[in-house]
Amino acid sequence: MGRQIAHVMSHFGIEWLERPEREFEENTTTLIKNLQLQPGMNVADIGAGSGYHSRLISKQIGKGKVYAVDVEPIMLVYLKQRIAQENLQNIVPVLGTISSVSLPNESVDMMLLVDVYHEFSHPYEIGQSMFNALKPNGKLVLVEFRAEDESVPIKTIHKMSEAQAVKELKAVGFRLGKNMKNLPWQHCMIFVKE
Repeated sequence: MGRQIAHVMSHFGIEWLERPEREFEENTTTLIKNLQLQPGMNVADIGAGSGYHSRLISKQIGKGKVYAVDVEPIMLVYLKQRIAQENLQNIVPVLGTISSVSLPNESVDMMLLVDVYHEFSHPYEIGQSMFNALKPNGKLVLVEFRAEDESVPIKTIHKMSEAQAVKELKAVGFRLGKNMKNLPWQHCMIFVKE
């Protein structure tokens, strides 16, 4: 759909995902506030990697579930170790595929994708899978480094514009509700399943 797809970050990127300066660079505290999480919600962290965001979400939703979806088994092994270390009872690791999030239809209230969508080799197919897994009126929160901002110190292939995201997600049925625009380097686009 008019853009080059980046290669998937492997488990060799765990140090990048868990870097201490991530809060400063990405303001993850504000991102979690943007989600407006409620106790009992079921949230899917798509492309969960090391589980950085899954762990933050799990503490906000009480008896709800976080489905930490990733395509790389080694990432899920690392995540399972972190879950055990931190005694987090409500995170469920899920092995996805390049074309499916491997979640039942209408099973989650919200999906969070942080700096991962631009790596999907089959964005249309995975988009359909995400659309199907969301409950009616569910939200998909897409966080990507801003392509429109040359000052963001990330390679171009790892950025996305709002227009490109809207184009691709509209093709599978999502509508952009709003772009929060309150993160230092990233879009925080909230798409709605209608």
